[in-house]
Amino acid sequence: MTESASRREQAPTWVEDAAGSDYDVDNLPYAVFSVGGDQPRVGTRIGDLVVDLAPIAATDMLAGAEALTQPTLAGLLGAGRATWTSTRSWLISLFTDGAKRAEVEPFLVPVDEVTVHPPFEVADYVDFYASIDHASNTGRIFRPDQEPLLPNWRHLPVGYHGRAGSVVISGTDVVRPCGQRKPVDADEPTYGPTQRLDIEAELGYVVGVPTRLGDRVPTSGFADHVFGVTLLNDWSARDIQGWESRPLGPFLGKSFATSISPWITPLDALEAAKVKLPPQDPQPLPYLRVDEPAGYDIEVEIRVGDGVIARAPYSSMYWSPAQMLAHLTVNGASLRTGDLYASGTISGPEPEQQGSLLELTWGGTEPITLSDGMTRAYLNDGDTVTLTATAPGARGGRIALGSVTGTVLPAAE
Repeated sequence: MTESASRREQAPTWVEDAAGSDYDVDNLPYAVFSVGGDQPRVGTRIGDLVVDLAPIAATDMLAGAEALTQPTLAGLLGAGRATWTSTRSWLISLFTDGAKRAEVEPFLVPVDEVTVHPPFEVADYVDFYASIDHASNTGRIFRPDQEPLLPNWRHLPVGYHGRAGSVVISGTDVVRPCGQRKPVDADEPTYGPTQRLDIEAELGYVVGVPTRLGDRVPTSGFADHVFGVTLLNDWSARDIQGWESRPLGPFLGKSFATSISPWITPLDALEAAKVKLPPQDPQPLPYLRVDEPAGYDIEVEIRVGDGVIARAPYSSMYWSPAQMLAHLTVNGASLRTGDLYASGTISGPEPEQQGSLLELTWGGTEPITLSDGMTRAYLNDGDTVTLTATAPGARGGRIALGSVTGTVLPAAE
């Protein structure tokens, strides 16, 4: 049992070894899975088991049961807040009511025996830049003689549109991208594989309920439209990005791969993780103002190989997910079921809390030492990066938000 589990009040679940674990009934993330040659369908995790929800829902005549038979979470995502809440209440009853054991137990499968699939088709992908520590660090690295933050940063959540088609699930290898790069001391750019392949530890927010073109979502509408969160690694080619980004921002340096966890943690599981945002100065414009608490106490751990290189606190993020969503739609841009928007790199004020190699190595000038004694300024071919995260659970201790892993492969010839 983990230390976090030992501090948690034991939930009254009949599932063996689940009580007090990082996947207790106060968690219950969703994924799309299959066993053997079976068709993919929706499941949830309890302890070290995955429960096949569709046959149980059909037996219980659960409203909206057909959404759980689909090879994607889209049906559940689009069903809306009332269905999300009622389905979660139904799940909790399955695992806490001993009378349900005989009904549920035949449909439990060890998590290491299932194959996970992309949980939903990504409709649109937007990445924000919501950490004041990350934005300040990058400003100091790239503009050492100027103010770290650009004038607009404290007034709005800065973001860019990414490429939905290159969002992949955990375990997908990442091929080193090629593109144009221009060193500072060079007169002309050259073409070739990136020499500065980086990671960005982020949270992704999964949109369920769509909007019509022209409508706006207020900050108070966040939980009515966003189903849940997923861990996200926004792989970045810093040399390609640096050359191409002036004046329009990231393009090929970001669009080659974005990895997400296959497990989607519903917002309802994160109620105990809510915390106040850091002070926002100046006060945001009215459409960006939020009722507190609007942030989340989530800690992301970053590993390269077997060793931890940083622990990044989401609680330090300047802009909240509700503010990001409000800004995303304030011009009338519509939401679609399956939209994904990300927080940007999660970094805290301390050096060991920085969520990218760009910061940890200060632009590659101060390489870090890995657990095997090797050093890195940026990623080498063969490096495996893993993100994990935890948040406070409803009964104390912390719940897990799954993980996302990717291994770097050499550039294609």
